[in-house]
Amino acid sequence: MEAEKKTPAVSDVGAWAMNVVSSVSLIMANKQLMSSSGYAFAFATTLTGFHFTVTALVGWISNATGYSVSKHVPLWELVWFSLVANTSITGMNLSLMLNSVGFYQISKLSMIPVVCLMEWVLNSKHYTTKVISAVIVVAAGVGICTVTDVEVNAKGFICACVAVFCTSLQQITIGSFQKKYNIGSFELLSKTAPIQALSLVILGPFVDYYLNGRSLLNYPFSGGATFFILLSCSLAVFCNMSQYLCIGRFSATSFQVLGHMKTVCVLILGWILFDSALTVKNILGMLLAVMGMVVYSWAVEAEKKAAAPIPRNKSDMLDGEDVPLKARVSGVPTGDLEDGEMKS
Repeated sequence: MEAEKKTPAVSDVGAWAMNVVSSVSLIMANKQLMSSSGYAFAFATTLTGFHFTVTALVGWISNATGYSVSKHVPLWELVWFSLVANTSITGMNLSLMLNSVGFYQISKLSMIPVVCLMEWVLNSKHYTTKVISAVIVVAAGVGICTVTDVEVNAKGFICACVAVFCTSLQQITIGSFQKKYNIGSFELLSKTAPIQALSLVILGPFVDYYLNGRSLLNYPFSGGATFFILLSCSLAVFCNMSQYLCIGRFSATSFQVLGHMKTVCVLILGWILFDSALTVKNILGMLLAVMGMVVYSWAVEAEKKAAAPIPRNKSDMLDGEDVPLKARVSGVPTGDLEDGEMKS
């Protein structure tokens, strides 16, 4: 019994660990691949198409070998979801191009209250004061350690709003689809990845050309660049899988709040590996964010325990209606009465 109780907790920790490790590793690999000091592969949208292509291939192999079972999800829902997800990716890239890095970080932080609001509107989900307070602390901490210069214009603001809305809706839909169609996280990912891959591989080069004026056909593919592209795609498979798993098991809000642990890890690794500046302000912001995440986890667990039904003990059962009426009237214990009836 104890082993059965511990298994879900270990799985939960494993899901979060896989998401944090794969996401941070993916960011580090992409930084080497896309930075001017690395391989200058400035085709983010196309690279995302490569990610989903490999993810779709892994899903197809899994279904073909019987490791996972394909379940029916209406095609129009998959197309709708892919459209929202791809708009989110394109909107984020455009927001980063048109706005300052500071405002881009603010737009990412704004996903937390937007997700909370959308879950309240769409799923009638309510939050306790403790949860709301923890969310505010996390957002404040991440904001302190990431937001610097803030510059915005009309086009950039519109792109940021579209990106935030679509990203929030996509993450909520992942959880809704899993419940609605009783489908596992990996099975759902196997359904959505091919459509996203096809559309991003076709449209990605055009979007990237608009973003940076460079053509993918003119990029000098070297052995090192090819290796990091393949590494990025491999890490993206685990990143996508863990995202669907975490959202399906917990909620889009928890994924947003606890997901900012990745931001903290990226800042620390950037300081260690790439000599990025790490100021007192960054450190204080990270400590505040981590404290908020701890409080959030505690508040969510407390909320679950408060909502859980209280098991009845034996004395409650003897006094309640679970005991047969004849046994309560005659005062004869249930077991003895049943034995007597069976014998007669």
